[in-house]
Amino acid sequence: MKMPAKHMNYVSDHTQFINELKAKNPAIEEGQRAGRALLWDKPPVSLDEQQRQMASAIKQQAYVYQNKN
Repeated sequence: MKMPAKHMNYVSDHTQFINELKAKNPAIEEGQRAGRALLWDKPPVSLDEQQRQMASAIKQQAYVYQNKN
């Protein structure tokens, strides 16, 4: 769907805010990349390591707040 010509230059308030924020603080994107690398960009785990982790996991009871009587 093509936008009419009068709407081609429209920029939402949110986009304006993000663009202004990035213009004021150019290092913000590098900080985002560093945070992503820290939390999400990790090397894949080998199948042997996955099996070891699954074998060493402690089984959780069905209702965790119930005492084992």
